[in-house]
Amino acid sequence: MIILAATPIGNLGDASRRLVEALTSARVIAAEDTRTASHLLRALGIDNRPRLIALHEHNETAKAGEIVELARDEDVLVLTDAGMPAISDPGFPLVSAAAAAGVPVTVLPGPSAVLTALAVSGLPTDRFTFEGFVPRKSRRAHFADLAREPRTQVFFESPHRLGETLADLAAEYGAERRVVVCRELTKLHEEVVRGTAAELAARFAAGARGEICIVVEGARPRTGDLADGIAQVLELVASGERMKAAAEEVAEHTGFGKRELYEGALAARRSAGDTSSPR
Repeated sequence: MIILAATPIGNLGDASRRLVEALTSARVIAAEDTRTASHLLRALGIDNRPRLIALHEHNETAKAGEIVELARDEDVLVLTDAGMPAISDPGFPLVSAAAAAGVPVTVLPGPSAVLTALAVSGLPTDRFTFEGFVPRKSRRAHFADLAREPRTQVFFESPHRLGETLADLAAEYGAERRVVVCRELTKLHEEVVRGTAAELAARFAAGARGEICIVVEGARPRTGDLADGIAQVLELVASGERMKAAAEEVAEHTGFGKRELYEGALAARRSAGDTSSPR
């Protein structure tokens, strides 16, 4: 069978007894990085020299069939560099191929950065989404699509892009949306920073170090209807406020997206014959 084994995300003390037993007896290990797997064996004091097969994002589709066939005759232990295989890490194509071929798959549960960040965030945990790594390009459009998601959201991000990502998040979700940045979870320099999107964007403007999880509060329920919200925006603009700022203000207390309010207000002005540029 194929055995997906969760490994520590930082603190080696989180290695389970089942993981240690599996590493001790494994004859074949498919690892995201064979050097990391070898280091884990040494760090846990395990004197075993299994066959190591590289299984990473660049070869996992091509390697899946080979590993599935191998698993028909003997157990194959699957490891990623940290955490649970197949969760934003190599493993999904392998599990999919195994399921299609009728090869058993089991799991040795253990550490997960997603669940660790969610649990420590202090944001609602009853319903959540995992969004993986924030895309390098089109972040604003990506966040615009997710801005009205009512469930708590968990993201992974590169430390050197953290400041820009939080700034884009604040722009699309609203400056006051609650956000938690979790850095180096379970490690010596673990840090959990809570605040608004705007506050954390300023704090991490220069980036950060280490492994990063971002946990974001879900959108508030909408109150009233969109037409009422657009009318409120137009009233604020008529009183002298800039349309962008008016859309942001109304979005905060109605739950409607600031972009839909802004575009709705523009459309309403055009239909009324006002072709002036928005301030």
